[in-house]
Amino acid sequence: MSFPFLEEYLDHFEGGVSAETPSDLVRFVVLDSETTGLDPRKDRLITIGAVGVVAGEILLDDVFDELLEVEYNSAAVTVHGVTRQESQRGVTETEALQRFLAYLQDGVIVGHHIGHDVATLNAGYQRHWGFSLQNRSLDTMELTLNLERDGAFEGRDSIAEFSLDGLCSLFGVIPHDRHTASGDAFMTAQIFLRLLRLASRHGRTTLGRLMEPFQPPE
Repeated sequence: MSFPFLEEYLDHFEGGVSAETPSDLVRFVVLDSETTGLDPRKDRLITIGAVGVVAGEILLDDVFDELLEVEYNSAAVTVHGVTRQESQRGVTETEALQRFLAYLQDGVIVGHHIGHDVATLNAGYQRHWGFSLQNRSLDTMELTLNLERDGAFEGRDSIAEFSLDGLCSLFGVIPHDRHTASGDAFMTAQIFLRLLRLASRHGRTTLGRLMEPFQPPE
């Protein structure tokens, strides 16, 4: 069975970016999602937030912010600033996932510990339509670790904490709307801009160089 929205999404990948594409030519989609728990197989999305970054700039007209309708659980939902009434006004999971796919297109997904977000989204796409995202993804934690190894942080205090809050402190990013998807996505985007500048100074100017997996020392 074919789905027009899925075919439209897949069309974006024809002649898309490669490892050799200069990073300034890539549309990065900085993503954060809030979920009811940490198990992508059984937990559900509460909110999805994203913002585009191109050529070292955050694009404030390229944003995504969606609240999903979820079965309300005060412990899991209120930590993200969502009230019972708001959760009841959210869109269905299928609607949110389709809208996000139309927004995402072939953008390179960026996030802090992004594996969890991608896994949760993929669980939803698999549940409803039997497919997974085709997009490349870049973890800001791995990029930070690679840049530390490159010597990008010489002269600064050593990085003691690689959480999102730790990187906000390192780069002087003021946390705002913490633990909301849109707020965390915007903070991560600000951190990512600083990482991109450091990466450029250390020869990481292509998508492939930015996405290199971090290899811990043996």
